[in-house]
Amino acid sequence: MSEKRRYTNTLDLRKGKVEMVHGSGGKAMAQLIDELFLSAFSNPWLEQMNDQACFDLPAGKVVMATDSHVISPLFFPGGDIGSLSVHGTVNDVAMSGAVPKYLSAGFILEEGYPLADLARIVQSMAAAAEEAGVAIVTGDTKVVERGKGDGCFITTTGVGVVPVGVSMGSDQVRVGDKILVSGSLGDHGVAIMSLRENLTFETTIESDSQALHDLVAAMVEVVPDIHCLRDPTRGGLSATLNEIAQHAQVGMQIHETEIPVKPQVKAACEFLGLDPLFVANEGKLVAFCPPDKAEQLLAAMRAHPKGHDAAIIGDVMEDELQFVQMKTAFGGNRMVDWINGEQLPRIC
Repeated sequence: MSEKRRYTNTLDLRKGKVEMVHGSGGKAMAQLIDELFLSAFSNPWLEQMNDQACFDLPAGKVVMATDSHVISPLFFPGGDIGSLSVHGTVNDVAMSGAVPKYLSAGFILEEGYPLADLARIVQSMAAAAEEAGVAIVTGDTKVVERGKGDGCFITTTGVGVVPVGVSMGSDQVRVGDKILVSGSLGDHGVAIMSLRENLTFETTIESDSQALHDLVAAMVEVVPDIHCLRDPTRGGLSATLNEIAQHAQVGMQIHETEIPVKPQVKAACEFLGLDPLFVANEGKLVAFCPPDKAEQLLAAMRAHPKGHDAAIIGDVMEDELQFVQMKTAFGGNRMVDWINGEQLPRIC
């Protein structure tokens, strides 16, 4: 790395606040970048201090995904906006079967936001990236006037590479496929909503926010011909299944008794008037695979720490109306439609 710039005073990361000058392009902005972002995200690509990152990629198809994070509150049980911004984009890349490699990060900061909280977010983001094995190689910072933001918004873009021979997508879903989920649903959305509503339960409900690329790699190694993977974030399982059903022009039948939901999450949903099928998740995936590979895939998922509660929850059916239906615990049939309106705003 080139010799660091010298400043008269260091940033006051304990009592200081974000100021408009931190987004002005001058010395104060350079100091914020050097002493906070560059210090936390340090890697050879970022340290080149160019307006872009230049890197090599291994053989295979390149995958890119971008995601903006406006969650409220910024800190929550099980994570914060920093770790979430890494996990969300890493998972979007990984759902193609790709190995995530690099991230960019754009910060929108509000004037007056405490530097201590920003440092906490940046450190969390750096730790999540290191754990996921990805490098934050370029980024941008802007500051808006007090009252015109909400502390901190983060946009991340991820780049990954799909190994040769791996191909999956919603257009590959076929009638007869089995539908699997990697674990309990609704944890993230209920953790956020419980915090907003000041609700307490006997057991703390934590967000499931985590990077899933290692689980995906373990699944692909055992069943290379997985047809489709998707992370059920905004809109939950319902939105994910309906979106894939329409794209693949198929119907789906899921079974309520097979869908894993933690008792405390189920109780919180009943109290808040929420449906776990519509609640966002940030550390779970949905998989579609040929029926003769389902048990093999399920075993591989359960053998991984991030998939030990995995379950087969349904089947893909022929249906020209492309309906998603659920066999209820009482033996009836229920339509699982798109969510109507915004059930949980600012959830990710």
